[in-house]
Amino acid sequence: MCPRAHEQLVKVAGRRLKVSNLDKVMYPETGTTKADVLHYLATVAPVLIPQAAWRPATRKRWVDGVGTAAKPARPFFRKDLEDSAPDWVPRADIRHKEHVNTYPLVNDPAVLAWLGQMAALEIHVPQWRFGPDLAPRNPDRLVLDLDPGEGAGLRECVQVALLCREVLHGMDLDAVPVTSGSKGIHLYAPLDGRHTAGQVTEVAHELARALEADHPDLVVSDMKKALRTGKVLVDWSQNNGSKTTVCPYSLRGRPHPNVAAPRTWEELGDPGLAQLDYREVMERVAAGIDPIAAQGWHGAGTEAGRPVPGRDRLARYRSMRDQAKTPEPVPAEGAGSASADNGQPAFVIQEHHARRLHWDFRLEHDGVLVSWAVPKGPPLDPEENRLAVLTEDHPLEYASFEGTIPKGEYGAGNVKIWDSGTYELEKWRQGKEVIAVLHGRDGGGLGSVPRRYALINTPGMGETGKNWLIHLMKDQPDGRAPAAEHGPEHRPGQRSRRPLLPDAAPMLATAGSLADLDPEEAWAYEMKWDGVRALAVVEDGAVRLVTRKRLDRTGTYPELQELGGLVDGPAVLDGEIVALAPGGRPDFGLLQNRMNLTDEAEVRAAARTTPVYLILFDALHAGGKSLLRSPYTVRRQALFDVARPGRHVQLPEAFTGPPRQALEASARLGLEGIIAKKQSGVYLSGRRTRSWIKIKNQTHQEVVVIGWRHGAGNRAGGIGSLLLAVHEDGRLVYAGRVGTGFTRADLDDAATRLAPLARKTPAAEGIPAPDREDAEWVSPRLVGEVRHAGRTAEGRLRQPVWRGWRPDKDPDEVVWEGS
Repeated sequence: MCPRAHEQLVKVAGRRLKVSNLDKVMYPETGTTKADVLHYLATVAPVLIPQAAWRPATRKRWVDGVGTAAKPARPFFRKDLEDSAPDWVPRADIRHKEHVNTYPLVNDPAVLAWLGQMAALEIHVPQWRFGPDLAPRNPDRLVLDLDPGEGAGLRECVQVALLCREVLHGMDLDAVPVTSGSKGIHLYAPLDGRHTAGQVTEVAHELARALEADHPDLVVSDMKKALRTGKVLVDWSQNNGSKTTVCPYSLRGRPHPNVAAPRTWEELGDPGLAQLDYREVMERVAAGIDPIAAQGWHGAGTEAGRPVPGRDRLARYRSMRDQAKTPEPVPAEGAGSASADNGQPAFVIQEHHARRLHWDFRLEHDGVLVSWAVPKGPPLDPEENRLAVLTEDHPLEYASFEGTIPKGEYGAGNVKIWDSGTYELEKWRQGKEVIAVLHGRDGGGLGSVPRRYALINTPGMGETGKNWLIHLMKDQPDGRAPAAEHGPEHRPGQRSRRPLLPDAAPMLATAGSLADLDPEEAWAYEMKWDGVRALAVVEDGAVRLVTRKRLDRTGTYPELQELGGLVDGPAVLDGEIVALAPGGRPDFGLLQNRMNLTDEAEVRAAARTTPVYLILFDALHAGGKSLLRSPYTVRRQALFDVARPGRHVQLPEAFTGPPRQALEASARLGLEGIIAKKQSGVYLSGRRTRSWIKIKNQTHQEVVVIGWRHGAGNRAGGIGSLLLAVHEDGRLVYAGRVGTGFTRADLDDAATRLAPLARKTPAAEGIPAPDREDAEWVSPRLVGEVRHAGRTAEGRLRQPVWRGWRPDKDPDEVVWEGS
């Protein structure tokens, strides 16, 4: 048969490429073929290319496959560009003393596909990129390669990674872990490009030496293999300007098709942490998981931040989308688009309910929509700057796109236009600064008034950086400073007016007993509900839910939008969100399943299995006026005047008889206790006051988690108990440990939460020696709650039982109940 019969001509990102032998097995132990490799590379191109772009690529090629564990094949390194390389492969030269090497640049999906065809399974790149003149620039990242010696493994690498993270954090460097696909972990910390490779190498070397001095039984900084048994080498030499590291998302040439996979710090806390193979990584990419995205090159259609004449600026956009699977506009290469009808450039801001809610801010410029993702939405307050992350350029047709991107596709989720219109351009400094006046539509999120914004590339990332700030300028088109307003929420135009009671926060109760109730005062008694506090802001039939910590949780509890149809006129209402056990009693454990969900699909599924209810008990604004200075009785009457109960909304009556009867009734109902409220008391927003006194049947205590101890038996390899503390006289003191009340899932969740918070020393005082044994300490940032049987003579919790996390509480406010 003619050899050419095995060849196919394919088109990748507008480039023609011959591929052959697609059924050739590259990984014999798994049967992974060249076709599988090419499919993987096409899938990860949107996340791999930003990490490799404008870096000289050294390749490791396995032309006959990687072999097996028993008989591995030998690869060969390739630095200089192959003579057979297509002429469209971008390239750059590195001049050495006696010769010049020409390297390919993995700047687009076609180059990646060509590497796959060449069996270049591993892509290695340095920590620097080429500049506009194709000359090497200073490093834009610091890399530490954590390589376990014989007798050590991934678990030890995680321990060292957490130590490194603490040191790097002290240097204001935020590292991202990458499981290497081989044995260890790589850490990538972004730099601002002001330091040479030699300087960065020296800093990395000193960091490794310092860790070795502090942890000689775990860390080694010397390359000698004889010194590495049972330890982890912190390889600092990867920062040398002539050294390379395997590129994030590159395949590895090992018996199993693993990948150098970026991970979250939460994942490193998983006791079952393992290297990921190419199939798992493809699933993560499809789900929008890219922990290292912030360190990538996102100058789509540009070279070093400058436009490149003739380059297809939508190549990256097209490479990330399959027109047969997504309703988004995917114009063919070379297809033109018209700008706004009146000749002014267009803008659009789209509310994007993807894996994480964000707003896409797009400005028409040079024939495309230059785009930023704004996690919290464009600010409507000139005192607030917000992050804007530069993404790939979009076609002009995207300015009118609304719809649902299917699950599994890039950016999966619902997209709707928050505001759109035209803009007047004042300044466009490529890669540095944009100033424009936006003219939105009536009823749009910008409030139907012109808004003058500045987008500024943040210091430290240079003109190649993708992290920007978006700022509403104080000098607005009408000559007046804009009113201080908060950013967009979950409905277009919802926040275009000044929000009701913008500074309101829930009023808080003081722990006490029946003896604390002043008999000269009139009191009302409400049941104490076992849930989380929320203020419900109701405007134009829409409901916004804000927690004690002023976090927006509207999208977490969609069933509570029912309240919008049960309230007359704008209102701000106070209540408790609860989940109910089968007997109808609030169950805080069930609510834990709902509290932190943000993904729309997960929220919908959880709402079906664990619905929540809003129990309303106060009104802060109703009838067109603030009620903060009105007494409790007036506020309660206003609540019942404007709100009605529904399927997920309840308005229980208060009790005004003897308080002991109210407390006994709460016990019969299986509730925590009661809240006694002074009938003459006003609403003191955000303050804890003795006008409200909580009286409990059960003894609960909020606690700050300061560490954990290793488990044994069926908890071996994970957490056995949590170490707790409470504030006394302005300092944290030890409150004991809790090891009961956990499910296996609870312990795994705790490990994930605590892993990123590791520290060397305990944050609290008074910890006895037995509880210090094998203890792992964490920064005191997380609050939980326990049930207990009182306190010991030493002041520790007696028989504590874990109830769950309290993300609605701040560690600084955790004191002994009743103190």
